[in-house]
Amino acid sequence: MYQPRMSHSGRNERILVLDGGLGTTLEELFQRDIFSPLWSAKPVDEDPEVIIKAHLAFLRAGADIILTSTPVRVRATARHFDVCGVCSYQCAFETFAASGYTGEDAVRVMRKSVRLAHEARRRFYEEQQDNERRERHVKIALSLGPFGATLSPAQEFDGFYPPPYGPSGYSDAPRQSNTNAFPNKSEGHRLRADSVEKLAEFHLGRLQVFADDPETWVLIDLVAFETVPLSREVKAIRRAVGKLQKELEGRGMEMKKWWVSTVWPDGRYPEEREPGGERVSPREVVHALLSEDNAETVTQEKPRPWGVGINCTSLDHLAPLLAEFTAGIRHLYSELSDTQGHKPWLVVYPNGGDTYDVARRVWVPTSNGKGDGWAARLWELANMTAQEERVWDGVVLGGCCRIGPAEIDALVRRVLDRA
Repeated sequence: MYQPRMSHSGRNERILVLDGGLGTTLEELFQRDIFSPLWSAKPVDEDPEVIIKAHLAFLRAGADIILTSTPVRVRATARHFDVCGVCSYQCAFETFAASGYTGEDAVRVMRKSVRLAHEARRRFYEEQQDNERRERHVKIALSLGPFGATLSPAQEFDGFYPPPYGPSGYSDAPRQSNTNAFPNKSEGHRLRADSVEKLAEFHLGRLQVFADDPETWVLIDLVAFETVPLSREVKAIRRAVGKLQKELEGRGMEMKKWWVSTVWPDGRYPEEREPGGERVSPREVVHALLSEDNAETVTQEKPRPWGVGINCTSLDHLAPLLAEFTAGIRHLYSELSDTQGHKPWLVVYPNGGDTYDVARRVWVPTSNGKGDGWAARLWELANMTAQEERVWDGVVLGGCCRIGPAEIDALVRRVLDRA
């Protein structure tokens, strides 16, 4: 029987509340223009107060975790609109260079985003009574997106990566089909293995920006790999974390708890099993996230993430996906010889229900897409899933695009009402 673990403040310790969409919050509440490349680099660098105020708005709404604000690029197409729920995850040297930043400036801005989140946490603690401060520990999560977030057009939702990171980049040429899968032949297998290694190098390089500066690293509580559209990139992330863990151990430091959240546009995973073929299933994604045979060779480290889940996906698709994730983990762990006593946390932060009209450049609201209606639907799904205690150790709940402090406040009230 499901038994919540209670803190002294009356909150269920198996449920943590994440913030919402920092990008769209800056647009909606703080009237910032988010329709330019790396739009958030400028406020991080020149208008840091607006970033701090946005973090504070979510903390005052009751969020337990806030995500950092390293710059992101915006894209709008007839198919997708993406401001990435937190404007933080597109930090990469390639995207900074394309916007005229030097390598030194890129590192400085990336690390500064962590300090801004820390400053917001410090100010929030000052606002609270001493006893509340002791009972509520706010966590800072370093937000890192997929390789696709560095591309133009961005590829978080499709995963069309150019060589050597994938089979081919996106093309809008007539009669040319796009694919994110390698051929199921010996050469395709070799290229796929090479792509995993290249993606691991990409993710390791970004992690090192933060881990190589002890003053920045100590401020981070969690690392969030978000909106990952490909199972081979999931494997690459695990490989990168394994390599970083070895580096940190050599310096007497530790890796932070980390999660990987995947993206499911239209309720399906973007990755194809083979060019033009069926999509990869939720159970296959779970296998990439948690299986023992993640590494391409037995010598590779393959740590399991602290949390796994879904972000930047419509709430309408969550029920079947969460059921598949739960069943997939239960099945996988029944086959594993050693789970190391590991039960992952479920991490889920869907979008609001609003849709973006590209032609008019306005958001079109939908019923139950905002406020208490959104919070009630998410809480019902998450609470039901959390009762699978043999599968999940806890649940992190929050929002992505078009979810602001009002929705997080409504979600926190749901959590407290049922504590």
